[in-house]
Amino acid sequence: MARAPLVAESEALPESDRLDDFPHPRETRSLVGQDAAMAMLTDALASGRMHHAWLLSGPEGVGKATLAYQFAKIALARPEERDLFGQGLSIEPNSPTDRQIRAMSHPGLLVIHRTYDPKTKRFSQTIPVDEVRRLKAFLALSAESQGWRVVIVDSADDMNANAANALLKSLEEPPPRTIFLVVTSAPGRLLATIRSRCRIVSLSPLSEADLKRAAAQALTSVGKPVPEAHHWESLLPLAQGSVGRALTLLGGGGLALQARIDAILNGLPKLDAKSVHALGDELQAPALERKFELFFELYQSTLARLIAAQATGEGPERDVALAGRLIGPERLATFAELWETTARDKADTSALNLDRKSLILGSFARLEAASRR
Repeated sequence: MARAPLVAESEALPESDRLDDFPHPRETRSLVGQDAAMAMLTDALASGRMHHAWLLSGPEGVGKATLAYQFAKIALARPEERDLFGQGLSIEPNSPTDRQIRAMSHPGLLVIHRTYDPKTKRFSQTIPVDEVRRLKAFLALSAESQGWRVVIVDSADDMNANAANALLKSLEEPPPRTIFLVVTSAPGRLLATIRSRCRIVSLSPLSEADLKRAAAQALTSVGKPVPEAHHWESLLPLAQGSVGRALTLLGGGGLALQARIDAILNGLPKLDAKSVHALGDELQAPALERKFELFFELYQSTLARLIAAQATGEGPERDVALAGRLIGPERLATFAELWETTARDKADTSALNLDRKSLILGSFARLEAASRR
């Protein structure tokens, strides 16, 4: 009797780097605002002196992963795919290589990232060493027709110590015609020996015009409306040049979360306990992990913005006014320490799978105490 197929075998697993229903970086049609970074890679490829390892460095959400996949398509494209379209370092959408990479079925591409456990329905907190060990089998294969093989590590910031050391070994003894594209938002935290073996490609925050163009591309691709001009006034300062952050704010309820954070902070030093408990109850659900992460990113960013406003006297008028009322010169060190404590507590909660609501309640309780001193 034939065995019935398992559902898990036919269903696509969630991906840690996919943002809601927006296109994945490998599905994004064009890279916006990072022409210099792309030129650095393509010039090296065209020169015939391609370095084996590249560190794609920059803030989150500015196009590092998109750059990695776009360049992988160029490097892995067959000669006839390039020649057909005039530019030797471009590839037509829907060409065989483009389709294979979008489907993650190209034999010359390996992507190392955080894994998903269907049983627990959670992503691993780090990239485990077993994920990096897949390199051994991949690198043992010969590149197709003297072509290239490409390894994308997205992101290197997620590797645990054993995984980082395993990657370092491959970087130290790279096989011929293999390109490593290592994505990072925090290069200073990587092993110095990994950094020393990579050429650095720096990506910058997007300009306002490029941010709007990249966001419009992603929104229209899934049939969502592009924000009106007046919405950008509040969105741009929060996005900080990151299209990923802008899309998260738009599609993940980020603007509403920011409004709730602002309302609680504006009420200090009297804490709106009802609102804080409501946030804790809402973000406690395991299915809302992304929203929980977004909340803390916004919360920490808001605190950092207020601390900077108090320290420099610069920034939006409302930030300067609120910082002066809550922090003042006498509590600046206290609030800086508060930011660091909250960051540590958040990291512990994520790493040890601790209670999210307790973290939220404790964070606001310490904020209330600091504002009363």
